[in-house]
Amino acid sequence: MDRYDPEVAPDSRDWLALDEGERLLLVEEYHRDARISMPRRAQRLHATIHAIVENQLVLEDQTIVRATLQRLMEAGLTRHDAIHAVGSVLAEHIQVLLHAQSLPAEGHAPYYAALQQLTVEKWRSG
Repeated sequence: MDRYDPEVAPDSRDWLALDEGERLLLVEEYHRDARISMPRRAQRLHATIHAIVENQLVLEDQTIVRATLQRLMEAGLTRHDAIHAVGSVLAEHIQVLLHAQSLPAEGHAPYYAALQQLTVEKWRSG
């Protein structure tokens, strides 16, 4: 795999054959080539969230992430924007985990519940 396009789902075997650094570089290159402006310090974090969501989309046990992406696209978002919407929920989940005194007993259930409640309107309103 030599290019990444968030509007096209990557082949799962090709995507998983890359190491994480290669995935991040491909995502960063896409945004740079598409002239999507963002602060320099945010580029790696943005690429990391993209890569994590793409990783979840190709993993067998992440049906909720795939279903959420599909639902958001059916509601009118582009695949790229749907990845951003899922990524926003992921970033919130990570923030909660970073500030928690201990890992929650329910594991990732709050993340999955937030994905199920995510709508285009909620994402657009911030």
